[in-house]
Amino acid sequence: MQTIAYLGPPGTFSEEAALAYAAGREVRLLPLASIPAVVTAIETAAATVGVLPIENLLEGSVSYTLDLLIHETNLQITGEIVVPIRQYLLARPGLQLSDIKVLYAHPQSLAQCRRFVERCLPGVITVASLSNSAAPAEAMADERPAAAIGTLRAAELVGASILAREIADSPHNVTRFVVLAHEDAPPTGDDKTSFCFGFTREDRPGSLVSALQELAAENINMTKLESRPTRAILGQYIFLVDINGHRHEPHVARALERIRERTGMLKIFGSYPRWKGSNGNHR
Repeated sequence: MQTIAYLGPPGTFSEEAALAYAAGREVRLLPLASIPAVVTAIETAAATVGVLPIENLLEGSVSYTLDLLIHETNLQITGEIVVPIRQYLLARPGLQLSDIKVLYAHPQSLAQCRRFVERCLPGVITVASLSNSAAPAEAMADERPAAAIGTLRAAELVGASILAREIADSPHNVTRFVVLAHEDAPPTGDDKTSFCFGFTREDRPGSLVSALQELAAENINMTKLESRPTRAILGQYIFLVDINGHRHEPHVARALERIRERTGMLKIFGSYPRWKGSNGNHR
């Protein structure tokens, strides 16, 4: 039986991603307290795979996950999951919206629901929680008339009632998660490859363009490009790239090798099937 580690506790969007990845399979879920703990669990065989957030539509990339992939682990990306971020207002059974005086929420969730809070809960006391599952539990334990921003799963776990549904400012917000393992996935014909590169030689005009032109020369579509500091020298960066195609496809392999030759440093995070939503559309 596979063990899937994820950033816990239960009731978070990370658990939703782990459950989506596990759909139709018999697995054991292992909630852990931090992103590095998930990586270590896989490296030490305490878990078979791990699910970690890597990108949010509104907040951007999860730098902690990216830096671990760049600097601290040789684990490979073997899959991806895209989870809709749907926020709910939860409270003890019997409480009404007009009763609420205290609101528990993870700071990121609170920011994403700013419009609802300002309009429907003006003047409430807000209390920061560590996660979307901790917030409902804390609200349920508060003797005051308290509510929380959380997930449907969190509501089920603590027995909370739903006072309002899908209260986030943006109805289209999603988070992309990656599945880490010791090996990436075999080719399926509809894959992505994630990698990073940096310049170990003297920096000169056109270096970045010349590296990326190798993708264009092989007719490879680049779907993402961003940078992270090298952590060695101020002003030097590592570039992270997602492309369509599998690293074992000949044209992808040629482009990656030429990028390695041009830059002096290339690290492939893995090739994996592209995620399809419930309607079959790519994400």
